Amino acid sequence: MFRLRVPRDLTPATPAPLPRPGRPVVLFLPAHDEAPRLAAVIACAPRRIGPHPVEVVVVDDGSTDDTAIVARAAGATVVRHPVNLGLGAAVATGFGIGTQLDAAAVAFCDADGEYDPGELERLVRPVLDGTADYVVGTRFGGRIEHMRPHRRAGNLVLTRWVRWMTRAPVSDGQSGYRALSARAASDAVVAHDYNYAQVLTLDLVQRGYGYHETPITYRFRTSGRSFVRLGPYLRRCVPAAWRVLNDRVDGAARFTAPERVQPLATVDSAVA
Repeated sequence: MFRLRVPRDLTPATPAPLPRPGRPVVLFLPAHDEAPRLAAVIACAPRRIGPHPVEVVVVDDGSTDDTAIVARAAGATVVRHPVNLGLGAAVATGFGIGTQLDAAAVAFCDADGEYDPGELERLVRPVLDGTADYVVGTRFGGRIEHMRPHRRAGNLVLTRWVRWMTRAPVSDGQSGYRALSARAASDAVVAHDYNYAQVLTLDLVQRGYGYHETPITYRFRTSGRSFVRLGPYLRRCVPAAWRVLNDRVDGAARFTAPERVQPLATVDSAVA
């Protein structure tokens, strides 16, 4: 029998242990041809959150512009995919890097300036306090400076779908600003390379990690072009969600194991 929703009788994950002082908070930015916007985004990231240094990592997903050069000049560690593998693969590589760095928390946001790295502490605080393993920044609970009407409508419709599938209090199923504990990042499976939004939440909720949200600020990008188009998005995301719900994700899609990071990416700065 096939499942369309997560089971009601999930076994919750054990409470998250408090991370040791000195372990880094890793903020990674998946980036593909984001050179014009990237330096300003990196500059907004805090240097420390309490006793935890912040390590900014740019996952350059096969960019053909100066994304890697700009990121290094702005002080970020750069991890490069030799070719464009897709947003899901970039997010999975970021999880692997966070695991390798023994992070206190692993967070990520888009590299195009739509989200504010200056709000990083708001995202990771529940993880650092040991009260959450998975935190999603909700735009609809915070302040939206600008969002195109058709995108707002699409986000709300897809969010209702995710909320129904997960039985979790999801108010922003497509948010691009999220934080995970080290153990959630190491366990997470991104089921396809096109995107991660629905499948990541489905995967973690099914593993017993509680869903937590915190309000964030959002502004629509002022330059460049989003890769998301409704038709391809639905054609790829709906089957991927079905596979996650029914445990049909094959090993090739499990990008996040640390030993798979090096074949997928080359590291331009020390990450070990």
